[in-house]
Amino acid sequence: MSKKEKKKETGKRDSDARKGAEERLDGRTYKAALFDLQAELVKLQEWLVATGERVIVVFEGRDAAGKGGVIKRITERVSPRIFRVVALPAPTERERSQLYLQRYIANFPAAGEIALFDRSWYNRAGVERVMNLCTEDQYHQFLQTCPQFEKSLVDEGFRLFKYWFDIVDEEQERRMQARITDPRKIWKLSPMDLKSRRRWFDYSRARDDMFAATDTSFAPWHIVMADDKRRARLNCMAHLLNHIPYEKVPREEVHLPEPDPKGAFDDRATLASRRIVPDRF
Repeated sequence: MSKKEKKKETGKRDSDARKGAEERLDGRTYKAALFDLQAELVKLQEWLVATGERVIVVFEGRDAAGKGGVIKRITERVSPRIFRVVALPAPTERERSQLYLQRYIANFPAAGEIALFDRSWYNRAGVERVMNLCTEDQYHQFLQTCPQFEKSLVDEGFRLFKYWFDIVDEEQERRMQARITDPRKIWKLSPMDLKSRRRWFDYSRARDDMFAATDTSFAPWHIVMADDKRRARLNCMAHLLNHIPYEKVPREEVHLPEPDPKGAFDDRATLASRRIVPDRF
């Protein structure tokens, strides 16, 4: 590609990025849709408990693509005992000596639970592959055995969903720059994230190889275009809900009781001599 063609292509990508920014979902529409989806997630929760279904959701994708953001919105209005987030740290020496999938299996849901994996066993096909944290044999063995493993999960009755969050190069750069300058986000930026910026196309190739080997009819990959965070969250949540045949579980009508007046006293007065947090705002 000539310098002129490269400049033209870069200009097109920048234009597309600006266009995407202009078309981002407005806050009012986002909040209204989020409210409705979170209400449906509560219905899903009650259905899970009633039926004993087991659901596994895998969230993978580019660094800074918004996986954590959608997981947060999925879980913020439901019980953490039912919707369990699994975000495993780097394996210990003991875990490295175990079967590769062993520590992930230990976090699978029991009856009436949904496990949300913030990254998963697909680390081997992504970061471990690109950063040479596994051998070639380990990598190829994983791609060969992963579909068999997932088929066994589906046959066992687990509902398995796999989401890949993808963003354009310019959007990842913008989000990572924000992590550098925003004191609330600096903790999100790891040394591995910085390395991943330089290996953008290596990750792209690893992604495509992973899809070729593990995108199956029984456990397909679903791609979430995540340049617009709000739109990506809503799309992913709606997709998940639309692919689980949950139903509203009948509930008894709730009536809030009044405190029993027997033995009533000024219970606030007893706190006067205690250590009260002072008003600062």
